Amino acid sequence: MAQDAEKMKAMIAFKKRLEDQLEKLTAEVNEVQATLDTVNTILLEKGFKRGDIKEVSLSPPSMPKEVVLPKQESAPPKVVVAPQPIQEHTETESVIPLKTQAEEPLAIIYFDKQTIHVLPDESKNFNVNTPPFSNFLVEKVFAKMQEKDKELVRLGQLTTDKMFSYNIVREQDLIREIVLKNVDDERLKELKSSVRWTFEKMYEKMKVG
Repeated sequence: MAQDAEKMKAMIAFKKRLEDQLEKLTAEVNEVQATLDTVNTILLEKGFKRGDIKEVSLSPPSMPKEVVLPKQESAPPKVVVAPQPIQEHTETESVIPLKTQAEEPLAIIYFDKQTIHVLPDESKNFNVNTPPFSNFLVEKVFAKMQEKDKELVRLGQLTTDKMFSYNIVREQDLIREIVLKNVDDERLKELKSSVRWTFEKMYEKMKVG
């Protein structure tokens, strides 16, 4: 009898482990499905929405004045400009969701050869005039990387077709897409961190406003 009781306990414990594993796998499937649904929705919308959207390159002179972030906010990620010529990235994931620390969707990143597309969550209505988009992400990240590559071209260490470039796709003042070209692995890590931090801070300001 005692032996049967021990076997029963072992079976119950094994059943619990299987249930826990199934719960984790189900959660992962749901998350992947949600991301896939988002991508499908965006791709469908791009088919008939992009005709009304104009691509513009934002340059520092047209940016609003810098807004100083409150001291209690976390510091922006350190911007590191890659010193070597741009090489094609080897990112294994084709779609990367960007979320807040509370798991609130901010944007997704997807890859097309050497081009990276950042698609903000359209329900958030991110505005180009909301800090720290222009004064940090555009001026201190995108523009600095572009300036670095221009210098490498001047020195003959990089060809113009391999220069980092960016386009902000807008619908009036709303950010619909950010297109980044010629991004290597080192810059990709910095860009993911900077974009996620920027959108999270913008979202926080939008909620307060």
